[in-house]
Amino acid sequence: MPNQRPHRDTIFPENARILERAEYPGDQVIIRVHAPQMAASAKPGQFAHIQCDPDLPLRRPISIMRVDARAGWVDFLFKVLGVGTRRLAARRVDEVLSILGPIGKTFESHMTHRRPLLIGGGVGMPPMVFLADRLREVKGAYEPFVIMGSEVPFPFKAQPSQIMVPGMPEGVIAAMPLLDDWGIASRLASQQGYPGTFEGYVTDLARAWLDALDDEQRKEVAVFACGPHPMLEAVAALAREYRLPCQVSLEEFMACGVGGCAGCVVEVQTLSGPAMKRVCVDGPVFEASAVFPAA
Repeated sequence: MPNQRPHRDTIFPENARILERAEYPGDQVIIRVHAPQMAASAKPGQFAHIQCDPDLPLRRPISIMRVDARAGWVDFLFKVLGVGTRRLAARRVDEVLSILGPIGKTFESHMTHRRPLLIGGGVGMPPMVFLADRLREVKGAYEPFVIMGSEVPFPFKAQPSQIMVPGMPEGVIAAMPLLDDWGIASRLASQQGYPGTFEGYVTDLARAWLDALDDEQRKEVAVFACGPHPMLEAVAALAREYRLPCQVSLEEFMACGVGGCAGCVVEVQTLSGPAMKRVCVDGPVFEASAVFPAA
């Protein structure tokens, strides 16, 4: 009999030792763990289900930000929002975390769209970093542009970009240093007045970039996004307006994280009509038009 739950074959339990941790303003934390199985198989858009503390039965889903398959490490960025993430933030180097993963449907890039537009908001930034890293591995195939948005200080020290980007308003030069080092163009957006950032929404900055492209260049654009629901809805509307393919990664509360409890279902439009899909294993990546259909 064929496997009725193929997603279960890709989810591994692993005891991951914390290698590094760093705290940032806005109650943001980045941890690096030694998890060689996950590092070897994870793909952009996937997440891990992490036991924050042995005393807490429910795990927390946290997106994968970076991996190094050779060294066997995985990076996670998360924001302290409740008891679970507060306990996780309190864990220290050399402690061991119980993790499950990698979990979920991934982003899919296509060579016909060589100008990917990656948009990450808040804790939706990590999947965009992971995707950018994978795109750069295909030497010369893609010219991605990454937009990061945050209403709390960014979890890195922004720097003036060395990469020119068409359509950027005057003074919008702040970039993520890691992406600049990789040779990937990025810009930051916020309404908090941070130096060098765009004062407004990520979609407004994306529109400025799209309008600076000619018709043939816009045909090469595909949009990838992760962030809060209102941001994703706005990104989906922008992609629909410009007739661009768009994939979004949804952020939902989860209990089991492996498709058993159906506690994270969302309505998705399919060829046979509306259907309820589990964000954890049917997603978290969906076609934007399926989740945010035109009104």
